[in-house]
Amino acid sequence: MDELCMLCPRKCNVNRKNSIGFCGAPFLPTVAKAMLHKWEEPCICYKNGSGAVFFSGCQLKCVFCQNHDISDQITGKTLDANDLSDLFLKLQEKGACNINLVSPTPYLNTIIPALEKSKKIGLTIPIVFNSGGYESPSTIKMLNGLVDIYLPDFKFYSTELSARYAKAKDYAKNALDSILEMLRQTSPPLWDGDHLMRGIIIRHLVLPGSSKDSVKILELIATQLPKDDVILSLMRQYTPMFHATDYAELTRTVTSLEYNRVVDTAQKLGFTNVYTQSAQSSGMDYVPNFSTFFDETN
Repeated sequence: MDELCMLCPRKCNVNRKNSIGFCGAPFLPTVAKAMLHKWEEPCICYKNGSGAVFFSGCQLKCVFCQNHDISDQITGKTLDANDLSDLFLKLQEKGACNINLVSPTPYLNTIIPALEKSKKIGLTIPIVFNSGGYESPSTIKMLNGLVDIYLPDFKFYSTELSARYAKAKDYAKNALDSILEMLRQTSPPLWDGDHLMRGIIIRHLVLPGSSKDSVKILELIATQLPKDDVILSLMRQYTPMFHATDYAELTRTVTSLEYNRVVDTAQKLGFTNVYTQSAQSSGMDYVPNFSTFFDETN
């Protein structure tokens, strides 16, 4: 794999062995936390929790990021492919339903061989690719045959919003194109009872004052993707934090009127597999504690 990083749409073209790009990530993976995560969608957490591996750094750095402690700075343990492989197997041994790679894109040069090794020596649970949606289809193609479940965000439709909140004017096009490749690899979804074994879940976080943008995202998905093969997760957990306080429109939570408008739109468009959240979802409960590295209880 090329040492000049072109893994995400920003295409920084830097050698991350001696420099850094927009994401801030070094060449070798920095893992901030590994845990049995019970706060993901029910079909991902299932019984024992998802084996979440949180990587530091991010190619988006949204101003409202709830994981800003690790997305905006590099913190945690440096792991090579052998270390990662051992970690994946440890999570499986502890009862994880899957291996959930959270914001993994900057480290795929190491993650891919780690997955290949793990699968050869006993890793059998599904692999989840959990990302902010700002991906390159060519990078997603590298994961064909390795990833079972894709869990991308679709954050923005408007180029104005994506530029304002994530310095990514081209977000929507790259999100759609990469999701189409994810769907090609995983469709149709495969279930084991209520446990998703293969498929795609598209997350969308409703932002205050932006329900019109949310509606446009749903309309786009409805026209470009087979609705029966897509699971939607419409999130109401937005909480003003990080740099959100610098933007007047982001200093409040989402109203019931705003959120219900998005949920009603999904129903009118014919989506049948939809996760929703209550008003109580807003707050700090969904933010992992990054002060410990390995956690079997949360």
